[in-house]
Amino acid sequence: MSDKNISSKMFDWVDSRFKISALVDYMGTKVVPTHSHSIFYYFGGISLFLFIIQVVSGILLLMYYRPGADSAYESVQFIVSTVSFGWLVRAVHSWSANLMVFFVFLHMFTVYFTQAYRKPRELTWLSGMGLFALTLLFGFSGYLLPWNELAFYATRVGTGMAGAVPVIGKDLLIIMRGGTEVTGATIGRFFGLHVAILPGLFTLLLSGHLIMVQRQGMSEPIDWANKSDAEKKYMKFFPNFVLRDLLVWLIVLNIIAVLATFFPDGIGVIHWPLGEKADSFAPPPAVIRPEWYFMFAFQALKMLPSHILFLEGELVGIIVFSLGGLIWAIVPFIDRKAAIDQKSKLFVAFGYFVLAFIIFMTLYGYMVE
Repeated sequence: MSDKNISSKMFDWVDSRFKISALVDYMGTKVVPTHSHSIFYYFGGISLFLFIIQVVSGILLLMYYRPGADSAYESVQFIVSTVSFGWLVRAVHSWSANLMVFFVFLHMFTVYFTQAYRKPRELTWLSGMGLFALTLLFGFSGYLLPWNELAFYATRVGTGMAGAVPVIGKDLLIIMRGGTEVTGATIGRFFGLHVAILPGLFTLLLSGHLIMVQRQGMSEPIDWANKSDAEKKYMKFFPNFVLRDLLVWLIVLNIIAVLATFFPDGIGVIHWPLGEKADSFAPPPAVIRPEWYFMFAFQALKMLPSHILFLEGELVGIIVFSLGGLIWAIVPFIDRKAAIDQKSKLFVAFGYFVLAFIIFMTLYGYMVE
């Protein structure tokens, strides 16, 4: 019996149970729009690939990491100094985490400015916003796990901001910290959040997001509404787009490998040296910084006066950020022009304002330190 007959019978056996042929037919007929902004379609795939790297490298680190005030720092020190290639795995995990946040930001803004959130993709946008929020929570919860000096005080400042939320602030602070102060109990909560709760929620939401993207296809440019079918260009999803996507993934993997090998502790403002073990009785470091993707919010809140009218300045800042985030999340439902394939100057200007604010506050935050 030839190898072809064996493979055909195996495929038929699987196909009779899982209907693979229907999926193959669908993949063969699916197309991707080709235009000047086609490169934007790869940002979501890059974010997905970086999440996969996060999961794989995180599992490897989990084999040696031990949460706890008396063991977390020592276990990370053991990973980077004693475990074979442990320093490399930690560097890959850290670099892929930072790049994932960057590309999720990039993906979100490209979707916004191309108005790919318009009908019928409103729920796809909302699921993407949920994934964006979970990505930031991944970064926040993972920052404390080495239990070093900088992470300890940065977490104390970050969780302290949550305590400024009206009504539920104090209760939220205790839930996050496992008490009134950042202690070993806080590590346990952040560890459970980082390796169990967030990955589970992220996987569920990501599955729904990918299903919606596959069912709805790639969004066409808004100006294609005025073009004839002859003027529109497409490429086959499989194998043309898939092979290009895999090539981009390979390039990203090589970039991470180079960065992790030559800059294992990061570079510039993006760095994660182990430093000294956290000590609640030691004086705080001269400069306490959050991760770069939180710097814009941290700097904006720090610049506010202690009181604005009858409210605390920090509380006003949290309210403004919350309202801004809500408007950003529900933009598919309030941008009426996008529903009829027209650009709204108001929402485009709002997007540029948000982008400029994030960039300016991030740069300013590092310049004034």
